[in-house]
Amino acid sequence: MSSTLFRLDTSVRTEGSVTRAVADTLQGTILEELGEGARVVRRDLAVEPVPADVWASAALAPEQGRSAEQERAVRTARELADEVLSADVLVLGAPLYNFGVSQHFKTWVDTLITDPRLAPGQTPLADRPAFLVTARGGGYAPGTPREGWDHATGWMRRILVDVWGLDLDVIETELTLAEVNPQMAELRELARAQLTESHDAARRGGRAVTLRLRSVA
Repeated sequence: MSSTLFRLDTSVRTEGSVTRAVADTLQGTILEELGEGARVVRRDLAVEPVPADVWASAALAPEQGRSAEQERAVRTARELADEVLSADVLVLGAPLYNFGVSQHFKTWVDTLITDPRLAPGQTPLADRPAFLVTARGGGYAPGTPREGWDHATGWMRRILVDVWGLDLDVIETELTLAEVNPQMAELRELARAQLTESHDAARRGGRAVTLRLRSVA
């Protein structure tokens, strides 16, 4: 069976990242279940970020008479869109930073939307399986002091589900700073349990999406 998995990493930490670790578990499960023939297209925005000015250049590029900078930006947007559109399943790692969306993730999305195939109203990704792997250093659940401070996950759902129509499974891990923050020491056991559950959810999700991919092969 030949399937393509697109993997996006946006954590600025290339070592010790929770989103990378959980995405590794998810990717590993999918590849193990699919066996030979599966391939991974990976884009690591911590290693090779999309330049911040690409979005504006691509968004404002006219149909005719583009500058060299605009041509490069449009070409970059097309390459990013090709990666996504060619995938059978998407694994997107995006932690919460400063209560909002990762700069890398936001720039990637903004640039993708400049490609006509992924502009609002276009749904070539409709019902395609995808996973959003996110992590938050503290606790943001209902009833906690910072309930409502997560301004990232809701926005990412809007783009991935409401704009692009992906069939999205969200794997969330909280309290990831408990191990290094003395003020969160009493939460370490809970944090470890949450991380274990996220890896378990990644394995379950990986097996489930593999069955789905096989059923349409």
